[in-house]
Amino acid sequence: MKAYTAESIRNIGVFGHGSEGKTTLTEAMLFNAGQIERMGRVEDGNTVSDYDPEEAKRAISISTSVAPIEWNNTKINVIDAPGSFDFYGEVAEAFALADSALIIVGSVSGVTVGAEKAMALCKKYAKPRIMVVNQMDREHANFDKVIDALVERFGPSVAPIQLPIWEAGSFKGYVDLTTMKAYMFDGKGTKETDIPANLSDRAQELLGMLTEAAAETSEDLMEKYFSDGELSQEDIKTGLNAGVMNGDITPVCCCSSLANLGVRTLLDDVVRYMPTAKDAAMRPCTDMKTGEAAKVTEGKFAAQVMKTVADPFVGKISIMKVFSGTLTNATVPFNSREEKAEKPGTVYIMTGKNLTVADKIEAGDIGAMAKLQYTNTGDTLCDASAPIVFEAIDFPKPCISLAVSAKKQGEDDKIIAGLRRLTEEDPTISIEKNAETGDVLVCGIGETHIDVTCAKLKNKFKVEAQLTEPRVAYRETIRSSAEAEGKHKKQSGGAGQFGVVQMRFEPLEEGDFEFVNAIVGGVVPKEFIPAVEKGLREALVHGVLAGYPMIGIKATLYDGKYHPVDSKEVAFKSAARLAYKAACAKASPVLIEPIYRYDITVPTDYLGDIMGDMSRRRGRVIGTNPTDEGTTVVAEAPLSEMVKYATDLRSMTQGRGSFASEFVRYEDVPANIAQKIIEQAKREDEDDE
Repeated sequence: MKAYTAESIRNIGVFGHGSEGKTTLTEAMLFNAGQIERMGRVEDGNTVSDYDPEEAKRAISISTSVAPIEWNNTKINVIDAPGSFDFYGEVAEAFALADSALIIVGSVSGVTVGAEKAMALCKKYAKPRIMVVNQMDREHANFDKVIDALVERFGPSVAPIQLPIWEAGSFKGYVDLTTMKAYMFDGKGTKETDIPANLSDRAQELLGMLTEAAAETSEDLMEKYFSDGELSQEDIKTGLNAGVMNGDITPVCCCSSLANLGVRTLLDDVVRYMPTAKDAAMRPCTDMKTGEAAKVTEGKFAAQVMKTVADPFVGKISIMKVFSGTLTNATVPFNSREEKAEKPGTVYIMTGKNLTVADKIEAGDIGAMAKLQYTNTGDTLCDASAPIVFEAIDFPKPCISLAVSAKKQGEDDKIIAGLRRLTEEDPTISIEKNAETGDVLVCGIGETHIDVTCAKLKNKFKVEAQLTEPRVAYRETIRSSAEAEGKHKKQSGGAGQFGVVQMRFEPLEEGDFEFVNAIVGGVVPKEFIPAVEKGLREALVHGVLAGYPMIGIKATLYDGKYHPVDSKEVAFKSAARLAYKAACAKASPVLIEPIYRYDITVPTDYLGDIMGDMSRRRGRVIGTNPTDEGTTVVAEAPLSEMVKYATDLRSMTQGRGSFASEFVRYEDVPANIAQKIIEQAKREDEDDE
């Protein structure tokens, strides 16, 4: 593929709900452009853009992939994004790569959550878009119903530019509303024909919608429309182009990607209406030296890595969008975040998983390099003489954590090493070790997301992982005061060990632990006092009920005994531990659990379901706040009841809900639940013995 300049490049993302045919449409585009000899099928696992073994196995897109094609002397970088909400980090990468979007909706399913989210992201990032009513070959396909639903959901800016032609229940062609001409599919392309009589009225009705939308893009067109009552075809196209560019108009096309009907026309529309890479908005950047907003120095190399692929054979592949200058194998990319220069390397064009060596990648285009040492997703690569940093990619935050361990003993280090490699590929995956429970946690956007990550460990790094629910970091405390004596005496011939402490333990209002030395008269020499405190701090790690750490305790040493020869630090440490166990067992010990605050944002229609569900989780709703997305429910709930809330919330709201959480305090575990936790802890202790 030859090198193209920005004036002849379109970077277009394909977005929408799962199973609406995004990958099949990408495959049909590749086929029509002559990039592949036959179309693969998602069900067969042989499409260009779904190349990961897990994508073939699950028949869904998991990763964003790039498929460049040549069409009418234009390079179109088709960016196929997943539809599953578990992989919305990939969608963020696709939006960063794309200058415009195709939002795919089904001819039967109509407006879906995926389409709503894609439209919201287009508005957020000011991306021009075309909506594509796909799967027109399906039984019960209803274009008019879908259009009505789109207008109802997104407003009159949604403007059909095509009307499908049906014969005997089959999708046979379309009316181009911008020219008011009809075209029938003939197996190779289209053949112009008259508009069918039964579609004349509907075509005029939709033309009216299109004309009004075009007129609203400028005052001149609006005046002309009010004056003449209509606009010329040239005026409509002018208004349409302007409206698409500034986001005021969302054209709607129709096609069947599986039957490869209308795809060539869609490619023509992409070239006609979507912005060139030159016309697309420049990604915001800042000057590395001043930290202030900056402009890219014309002619100087500047690119941003939007996606990383961890290939077990090639190594780390960095997919980048070049915003300025030219990337060649002689370019020395300077990583402005690390302030280090990468070695010049081979420049590639990536099509699915396939790498093709390229002489150069011009500004506006998408390319790749392998084995960059310091560079990760989101990093800026630029000319060292003009260091800048592009705006960070806005990734969704991980919202579910599961404990991960190796199936085979002794391979835990391999698991962690593999996960670290995968976090380079997927920034929405993180790993951390809970110092209290000892669990290694893998955090992601959903259960499927984490499950796929573990499958990649097996496929790419040949190590199998198992997932379990993470252990909750319970605590123990006391609710009353108690006193006890701790006596340590050991005589085994020769030097002995002797230490006695009298101690009082009581609840502490604030803080985890406070030690008070109330000794008078030297009954415990001052040199042994630190040993008493140290012994207590070591003992507090294991509570008296279930072995969880003890907090909220004030310990007062008020009396004791010592021996001038046999007393040692170790004796007083042991004595303190004995006093702690005896006293805390009498001081109304309780098990306490972490309580988190949850800000749950959902469409208002789901408010009752969210509140009822929170009550079932032992949660408390504190209040509600109206937002642009609906309503935010502010609630507090025990962490133990919310481990898989991300999955449950998605199910309750059809993927429309989101939440953020933070720790607020500990509270007593209800007695019946506490008893089960204590019994389980005792069983585990017995198993370990």
